[in-house]
Amino acid sequence: MRYLDEYRDPVLARRLLAETAALATRPWRIMEVCGGQTHTLVRQGIDELLPAGIHMVHGPGCPVCVTPLETLDRAMAVAARPGVVFTSFGDMLRVPGSTTDLLTARARGADVRVVYSPMDAVEIARREPEHEVVFLAVGFETTAPANAMAVLHAAELGLRNFSLLVSHVLVPPAMTTLLEDPDCEVQAFLAAGHVCAVMGWSAYEPIAERYRVPIVVTGFEPLDLLEGITMAVRQLEEGRAEVENQYVRAVRRGGNHPAQQAVSKVFRVTDQVWRGLGSLPDSGLALAEEYAAFDAALRYDVGSLRTVEHPECISGAILTGARTPTDCTAYGTRCTPRTPLGAPMVSGEGTCAAFHAAGRTASTAGSAA
Repeated sequence: MRYLDEYRDPVLARRLLAETAALATRPWRIMEVCGGQTHTLVRQGIDELLPAGIHMVHGPGCPVCVTPLETLDRAMAVAARPGVVFTSFGDMLRVPGSTTDLLTARARGADVRVVYSPMDAVEIARREPEHEVVFLAVGFETTAPANAMAVLHAAELGLRNFSLLVSHVLVPPAMTTLLEDPDCEVQAFLAAGHVCAVMGWSAYEPIAERYRVPIVVTGFEPLDLLEGITMAVRQLEEGRAEVENQYVRAVRRGGNHPAQQAVSKVFRVTDQVWRGLGSLPDSGLALAEEYAAFDAALRYDVGSLRTVEHPECISGAILTGARTPTDCTAYGTRCTPRTPLGAPMVSGEGTCAAFHAAGRTASTAGSAA
């Protein structure tokens, strides 16, 4: 398939692996921030094909996985209300909260519907004025523009029965938090191409300069990632710490200005709780005061919530790259995609799901684990 097969060429892949091996004179630890990149690395076995000493660390790049338990518990409390149509992308339905998930809530009678865009939720609100329609708005900078446009469209239509339950997170503050951890061993980053397609990469430049870490904006296909790793290793070997763009076919330094304008109009930057990382200052988005009428958290008082993580789940350590799925005693036995104990085993971008789909076990994972 044109525009796809050309980024999966095995001959070019072997050349990039050979080039990386020729460059590397010492071990290096590189973190990919995006869960989609994690799945490509693990599914294609790239992390196991890299030269000895080049170690990929899987970071907190799964937006479903870093959504805090409180948001999930709040979602289920709102969904259970009479007259509420609760909408979400499908990958959120089986993410476990403290005691249950949205799929179970639907089985118990809640009107929970899968949509493919927040605009679908706006359309439901327009068609069904007798219902209150709530959309679960989670994700990184990538999904924020569409959610902002949904609010703007709902405001233009004068809809009073539409709202967002917001849990947006921003990538640069998470990277900073990881780098400031005294136990952090990450020496370079692969930045998510789709995030940078929206926001550009200028926000990464102060991070590269301050912490002396190379950051390479990278795509999602095997050759994208192999070239990104090669570029990162070259910087490390040369003692450089810059932001470079491998994903030139989709990303510009300034990003997408109309998308940024929509986000800045509808949202404001705020502190945000991340699963696995805790509360990080200025690391999330909340609805601006002018659009507070669309804030489901303000519209629905669900009282105080007591969140409880499953005692066996080590998702926090997995999301920070401190541990891998095969370190978990429940991985592949009590925790599977059919019976998940934590979000990383559910999401299509979760590290545990990636390892499980690739058949990784403690005995097969090797250096990749």
